[in-house]
Amino acid sequence: MDSQRTIDGARVIVALDFPDAGGALALAAQLDPQLCRLKVGFELFVAAGPALVEALMARGFDVFLDLKFHDIPNTVASACRAAANLGVWMLNVHASGGSAMMQAARESIATCPRPPLLIAVTVLTSMDSGDLRRIGVERSAGEQVLELARLTQDCGLDGIVCSAQEARLLREAIGAEFLLVTPGIRPHDSEGDDQKRVLSPVEALRAGSDYLVVGRPITRAQDPLGRLHAISESLRAAE
Repeated sequence: MDSQRTIDGARVIVALDFPDAGGALALAAQLDPQLCRLKVGFELFVAAGPALVEALMARGFDVFLDLKFHDIPNTVASACRAAANLGVWMLNVHASGGSAMMQAARESIATCPRPPLLIAVTVLTSMDSGDLRRIGVERSAGEQVLELARLTQDCGLDGIVCSAQEARLLREAIGAEFLLVTPGIRPHDSEGDDQKRVLSPVEALRAGSDYLVVGRPITRAQDPLGRLHAISESLRAAE
């Protein structure tokens, strides 16, 4: 790993893809906040709201609020500020919202006592180059990711969400200090589900990923903590 990059705490972010607070809290009770952070996305946040985020933080977990804000600059700035005031560790916006939107988001949280990490989504890991062509983007998935990553970096954000398959290219193009958060992480004995551009945890780490988002391989495991321990041990051995 690149010695210039210092990662604070656990690399694994467990995606709490549950329809309600009960399932999310039950899974969190089986995990160790020393080994992982937790991601709260659209469905769960709409169902359970800020109270769930506060409950997870009260249990010692850092929370990545994955709502992918994408709107006019003022609206996104207000939403980011509200998330920062909630105390989340990380939040995100869509890079395709453009420079003005991303800069407004960054400025809105800059004066918070503990500003969260602010990252941008490039190309969803459920999409490949064929999907992009169907919505009018002629670049390949990798080219589009790189273009949006450079835009995000120019806007002063902390990093991006990208596929681990693009991590090595991005490291070479944008340097060591920019955070790469990679969903679509699947241990070799897991099914790919709806993710199209996936790597194993160790493969992602070696490619340059900083934080690894893991969902179903942990949340649907018979022993979620055991699965988390196994992934964490494999990452430590690879560093």
